[in-house]
Amino acid sequence: MKAIVPEPIEAYAAAHTDALHPVYAALREVTYARTSAPQMQVGHLEGRFLKLMAQLTSARRIVEFGTFTGYSSLCMAEGMADDGVLYTLDVDPETTAIAKAHWAKVPWGRKIESRLGPGIASVAAIDGPLDLVFIDADKESYVAYWDAVVPKMRPGGVIVADNVLWSGNVLDPQSASDKAIVAFNKHAAADPRVEKVMLTVRDGLLVARAR
Repeated sequence: MKAIVPEPIEAYAAAHTDALHPVYAALREVTYARTSAPQMQVGHLEGRFLKLMAQLTSARRIVEFGTFTGYSSLCMAEGMADDGVLYTLDVDPETTAIAKAHWAKVPWGRKIESRLGPGIASVAAIDGPLDLVFIDADKESYVAYWDAVVPKMRPGGVIVADNVLWSGNVLDPQSASDKAIVAFNKHAAADPRVEKVMLTVRDGLLVARAR
């Protein structure tokens, strides 16, 4: 993933953002040591943003597409209501095992429920209304994930989609994943069921509020 925001600006922003619990540094270290694509892990700024979204929505029911090693799950769970549940969906048992080991280290990890299997099948078994959804899985399925959760959102609920600038490749799409992100962005922009804004945080975030 190519940097969109210059690194000195990213570092300045991080320095003016709330600090992290030590579990996040430990998880980052393990992710970089044991996975082949550690750059998929959300960082400090995006993680704090996701926690804030959970707080602002007073989230009690969250769905996440794409667990990876569980950093984003931890962030959202940290910000959600004590009686809430976060369903995180993934197909990889090895990276999910890393996630579970770190969720167990902090009290808010108990709010997270992992479901292994294809995301569309998993989310079909989760009832709404949903307060917050984070989409950060296979890019070719973004439109399907979006269409699966928009009808389940409560009014005022928030959907956040990651990687919507895709290292800038949205301006000149070449690969299948490039074109999938461009198609998703067009699909979401035309959806009258939500209000939305695209942010240049990290690799691009689409933030949508259900009407």
